Amino acid sequence: MVCVTVHAQTPSAGSSNDIEEPDISGLVTEDDTPVDNFASEKQQRLLTEPLYSTWSGPPPDQEGRPRRFIAAANVGLFATPKETPLVPDAFLSLDVALALDIWEKKNRTYLFWVMGKPPEVVIEVVSNREGNELGSKVQRYAQMRIAYYVVWDPDELLGTTKLHAFELRGDGYVPMTTVFFPSVGLGLAPWTGTYEDFPNLWLRWCTPDGQVVLTGAERAEAAAKRAEAEARRAEAEIKRAEAAQARAERLAAKLRALGIDPNGDG
Repeated sequence: MVCVTVHAQTPSAGSSNDIEEPDISGLVTEDDTPVDNFASEKQQRLLTEPLYSTWSGPPPDQEGRPRRFIAAANVGLFATPKETPLVPDAFLSLDVALALDIWEKKNRTYLFWVMGKPPEVVIEVVSNREGNELGSKVQRYAQMRIAYYVVWDPDELLGTTKLHAFELRGDGYVPMTTVFFPSVGLGLAPWTGTYEDFPNLWLRWCTPDGQVVLTGAERAEAAAKRAEAEARRAEAEIKRAEAAQARAERLAAKLRALGIDPNGDG
């Protein structure tokens, strides 16, 4: 698997720097298995890149300060050193940050005991019937204490529903009727459109008002369109001013032809 280094920026409350970390020298953090298909690879990027290029981040903390986050794709989640990891297609974790030494063993993947917490949202994209996304993984992610688990099945390989979302309640998951995560400040929704020249049905992050979180390219395009529209408005305003000036000059010329001073009192 392609793994991204993740590391908590600040130790969690009650932690101690004197606690001995487990030996992870034998931990397999990546197995070099390639991405399964082009569609999944694009969908994974669409679930991560917009959060870094456009999203303003999760709701600020109690003191109004911005909060950090990690959005990653195809990265292993290790709950304990002895458990087999799960590798979701994408996840979002709040109040954590990438480590500076991205190649150090403990920073090469998402270790819960290093990060101090599990991710808030985990997303699985169904590309075949062998992934157990609605089977064993439901229980595994619940055991990992993932607050929200989402399964995106665009081809309906697992049934007649494309989007499944679950919220952790107690020790298990309950289905969500509205796919919005209040603690994150975002939701997920199907979106039909073109991404990287490919028209398709995609899963995208959306804001509370239902607007999709733009990709970097979409944001740049929107800015260019706004600038172009502003330039057109400015040009139209100049033309209106010029037309008004021309009308005033024609009127003044007619008044002078009648022997009336256009600048006089009468």
